Amino acid sequence: MLTHFAGLLNDDQRALWLGLDSPAAIQAFLDRTPYSPEDANRCPLQVLNDGLAHCLDGALFGAAALWRLGFPPLVIDLFPEPETDDDHVLAVYQVEGRWGAVAKSNYVGLRSREAVYRDLRELVMSYFEAFYNLHGEKTLRAYSRPLHLDRYGQTEWLWRQEGADAVYKRLLALRPIPLLTSGMVRRLSPMDKLSYEAMMQGVNLAGVYQPRKHAGAQGQ
Repeated sequence: MLTHFAGLLNDDQRALWLGLDSPAAIQAFLDRTPYSPEDANRCPLQVLNDGLAHCLDGALFGAAALWRLGFPPLVIDLFPEPETDDDHVLAVYQVEGRWGAVAKSNYVGLRSREAVYRDLRELVMSYFEAFYNLHGEKTLRAYSRPLHLDRYGQTEWLWRQEGADAVYKRLLALRPIPLLTSGMVRRLSPMDKLSYEAMMQGVNLAGVYQPRKHAGAQGQ
């Protein structure tokens, strides 16, 4: 699959692709790729062709680039409380048994993580404080098990939009693994003003989820 994918690239794209020689280099590419506010999903080839990506696009691209480096192509989905926020997809990998991630996000705090986390839950919880909506509500509630894209039946997620769509549909069908109890949710405080504003730096407002208003939620 990766050989076929590489054969679809032009010379400039191939040089860029081969230059992504570490998770940090992959993340740097995702960081300089403009955020797409569109609903349409992009496969890795379309990310290179269009020069745009949102979180699913970035996760698929990251998984493909990590796969080229010898890591299994794994993605997980982070799920918010329904009707409060977007989900967020990560490409995850392990080094010496510790988990890390690369990701594309509209928010500063939802991008990469170093491979220092003992398990996936610990990695996911590192996103908790930065996972908030426009009302300042902390919305992360669950995550999916890893989807291994090399073993997944859809074989064209690298170069066809339909493949990217199929991966996303499969992620949404996975059973969520809860993170918080109902008591924890009731005790959550809203984002403080400094953190809220700091993590909104560079946000493309056209791509921000518009949540319903919770009773008693404090807007920023």
